[in-house]
Amino acid sequence: MDWYKVLWSRLGGRPWTYILRDAWHKLEGIWIIGLVAVGAVVGHCFWELIFWFLLVFALGYSAGHLFWGKDYVHDQKGEQSEGQPEP
Repeated sequence: MDWYKVLWSRLGGRPWTYILRDAWHKLEGIWIIGLVAVGAVVGHCFWELIFWFLLVFALGYSAGHLFWGKDYVHDQKGEQSEGQPEP
C-alpha cells in the first residue's frame, strides 16, 4: 500500500508536490519573504548549529540527487552529442 498516495488522496486530492508547485507560482514573493524570515529566525536562534544544519542539508541534497528519483541502469552511458564519435 502506498501511504503517501493514501494521504494525499484524502488531504488535498492530488500529490502535495503539485499543490506546492502551484502555490509557489501563484505566491512566489510571499514564499521568498517567508523562507528568508524562517532563515533569519533559525540563524538567530541556532547560530552555533548553523554549520551542522548546512552540512546535513548538503549531504541530504547530494544523496537525493545521486541515489533517488531515477531508475538504476547498469553501466548507463551518457547521451552522445551530434558529431562526436562513439567511444
